[in-house]
Amino acid sequence: MFVDAVLERCPGESAVCSKTFPASEPFFAGHFPRDPIVPGVILTEALAQTSGIAAGDSSRSFLLSAIRQMKFLRAVHPDERVLLKVEKIAEMGGLLQFSGVAEVDGVPVARGIIVLSEVSNVVG
Repeated sequence: MFVDAVLERCPGESAVCSKTFPASEPFFAGHFPRDPIVPGVILTEALAQTSGIAAGDSSRSFLLSAIRQMKFLRAVHPDERVLLKVEKIAEMGGLLQFSGVAEVDGVPVARGIIVLSEVSNVVG
């Protein structure tokens, strides 16, 4: 999981979570050796997981279906606390669309649109 804590949640609508990436994370060794930063794909996954927390409950599961307009505004370094904020902006059928922003010390570091699709839990 790329979420340490759920700080706020309005089920089906929004969530605010936090994550601190410790310097011991293995991805820092190669990204980048003398100036380690959290890979953009990891920040995107953290926003997707936060979207799933906002969208779901124990009876619903979701998969990441699309990433739209994702922008990385500043690098995130080891041991910085990232606030992950998402809000549902659309829903159609089994697709949910969330606007998300990741912030460090109140400054946006990434933002974009996350689309989740609901997974049928049919066993067969």
